[in-house]
Amino acid sequence: MDASNVKAEKEAAVATGDDALRKYTAELVGTFVLVLGGVGAAVLAGDDIGYAGIALAFGLSLLAMVYTIGPISGCHVNPAVTLGMVLAGKLERRHALGYVVAQCLGAFLAAAVVLMIARGVPAGYSASQEGLATNGYGTWSPGGYGGGAAFLAEVALTFLLVLTVLGATDSKAPVGFAGLAIGLVLTLIHLVGIPVTNTSVNPARSLGPALFVGGHALGQLWLFIIAPCIGAGLAAAVYRSVIQTVARPITAATAEGSLQRQRRERLLRDRRENPT
Repeated sequence: MDASNVKAEKEAAVATGDDALRKYTAELVGTFVLVLGGVGAAVLAGDDIGYAGIALAFGLSLLAMVYTIGPISGCHVNPAVTLGMVLAGKLERRHALGYVVAQCLGAFLAAAVVLMIARGVPAGYSASQEGLATNGYGTWSPGGYGGGAAFLAEVALTFLLVLTVLGATDSKAPVGFAGLAIGLVLTLIHLVGIPVTNTSVNPARSLGPALFVGGHALGQLWLFIIAPCIGAGLAAAVYRSVIQTVARPITAATAEGSLQRQRRERLLRDRRENPT
């Protein structure tokens, strides 16, 4: 192998590493915004806006991030969505761990910011006593729902979320509307799930606040990791057997290449139409 080929391979490796870092950073930022918006609304304004307001806060946060970081990382901002994407063949497995680590770190940082803000009132705020909008079942469920009901709710609602993400981002779906579908379905999911578990459907969202609350939140965390993963797996199976069979799957690399080509074509068209 000559020196020019070695140099080209090194440059390609660096470019690939930089691209992966951009994806992970985008996932960190996106998850930070989701948890800051949703958990922040629940902790800081929950008494004023109620369940509907909190549900909208989560949905609008995700909607904004789909259009902000979606072109970079796909805007998973959720380990369950990342799992579903891997199982559906829409994300390379080598990126999965980086995505999940970035998502968990983003959720932790957002929970820390919410806690610091909450402590700004004269009476202070105790995460262990007031909950920091953690997810829970039994005594810690807003409606007193038991573990079985909570587990079923998290599986079913995560199934709905991940199936919507997979379907809305499919090559056959209407272009440009994925963010609306995904943001609206997350709002719907929270309207249903908040009374049951405070709605997780996202292990990172559950982990961030739980690390500050400790005790029961960490003790019940297993449910909000396992149930969403099961829901994601079911969604990927349904997607591959019902939706993806209609057309040949498009790999992540092909999709990214098509997006770059579309951008170039749009720039050329804009230059022709606006030569000045």
